[in-house]
Amino acid sequence: MAKEMIVPNPDRKPAGFAPATKVGNMVFVSGQTGTGDNGLVSGAVREQTQQTFKNLETVLNAAGATMADVVKITCFLVRENDYKGYAEERLRAFSPDSQPASSTLIVKALAKPEFLVEIEAIAVIS
Repeated sequence: MAKEMIVPNPDRKPAGFAPATKVGNMVFVSGQTGTGDNGLVSGAVREQTQQTFKNLETVLNAAGATMADVVKITCFLVRENDYKGYAEERLRAFSPDSQPASSTLIVKALAKPEFLVEIEAIAVIS
């Protein structure tokens, strides 16, 4: 089965990896962070998480998927105390009847020291 690189904005394509890869009706989304059009949003985990889910939705939409198609997310947090804020935003990001399977890992660091949260996802397009 052929795989398709998903790049929502060709002007902002990252070097060395695809924002997502689509294989058949499955979409594998690379880790998204709280970076918006004007750079990283405020340093608070809630704001970074909100932007991260917006970025995730943008990538999914470019692949022909929606948040309701997400079956699994993996979250990486750098501070254990941020879990509550992240978890509350996760509940807002998905409708109550389409909550995905979810894992959260507390890690020492992410790609940039100012990143507090990174989320990757797997979606199955209905």
